[in-house]
Amino acid sequence: MSNPRSCPDCNSSRFELDRRQFVRATAVGAVAASTGIFIRPISAEEPAAKKPETLVAQLYKSLNEQQRAAVCFGFDHPLRQEVDNNWHITKTRVADFTADQQDLIREIFNGLHDPEYAQQVMQQVEHDNGRRPDVPKSGFGSCAIAMFGEPGTGKFEFVFTGRHVTRRCDGDSIEGAAFGGPIFYGHAAKSFNEPADHAGNIYWYQAKRANELFQALDGKQRDVALRTDARDEAGTKTVKLSGKSSALAGLAVSDMTADQRELMEKVMHDVLAPFRSGDRDESMKLIKANGFENLHLSFYKNMDVGDDKVWDVWQVEGPAMVWYFRGDPHVHTWVHIRETA
Repeated sequence: MSNPRSCPDCNSSRFELDRRQFVRATAVGAVAASTGIFIRPISAEEPAAKKPETLVAQLYKSLNEQQRAAVCFGFDHPLRQEVDNNWHITKTRVADFTADQQDLIREIFNGLHDPEYAQQVMQQVEHDNGRRPDVPKSGFGSCAIAMFGEPGTGKFEFVFTGRHVTRRCDGDSIEGAAFGGPIFYGHAAKSFNEPADHAGNIYWYQAKRANELFQALDGKQRDVALRTDARDEAGTKTVKLSGKSSALAGLAVSDMTADQRELMEKVMHDVLAPFRSGDRDESMKLIKANGFENLHLSFYKNMDVGDDKVWDVWQVEGPAMVWYFRGDPHVHTWVHIRETA
């Protein structure tokens, strides 16, 4: 396995945190209260947002021939299933589109997230992609999109990519796949090599919840859950599904007590919280269809930032899903959930 404190696909020299981007006025809801993550309060006066799928269709219709040649592909193009921690699915950047089209892309992206988290996620993307007010092709504008198929035909997907971000919008046209396929999220907050408390990292609250569950395990369970063989980060190969319901690495949910299983439900609630409700619901539906009790939880003791026994790297794996959270040297998270492997 590669050096656990290395991240060959990230370039830390370009990015320094402006902490003010992440300071918000109030923490809202139970997750915020328990984890300390700040989330955006929603005004009752804000208009209801259009569905991302509707906006994708609008964006597609607005493309000229040159734009379509650059970012549109057949639905079965193999590029549609790719995922990585730092990549551009096409050479055309968001900043290359017209102002109206850029607004649509921003609305689509925000609409793929829960309103309480959307602004934080956008700030993370702006920060990790090197936002500079004087440089159009920086931050969100430096990211890239692709479209596969055609809206309204029943087979269509919009894909957004950049450093620490891969998101998809498929309108449920892709059967048996949560999020429309594998996604990626991450954050390098104050530095490339984050300290043990991961200060400022908007996703660290998820690891804190997973570590609460670890603390609830007994000695024998911890021995099973603690491992040293975390998966390598290798692009799309990272999210390869095993198809196995037994003999998976780590502690099975079926070997947990009722209280521990409840905490496991909370772990899944927290990792899914930033995403829109439809994607959250579909994810849990597919996970439970394969048996929630078949999920396995692993923590990796050889990748402990600060040697504080707060496990920075952990994974939930099931017969047709993987949620791999790597908090060393900063947060990288690989997600793939399907009906069948």
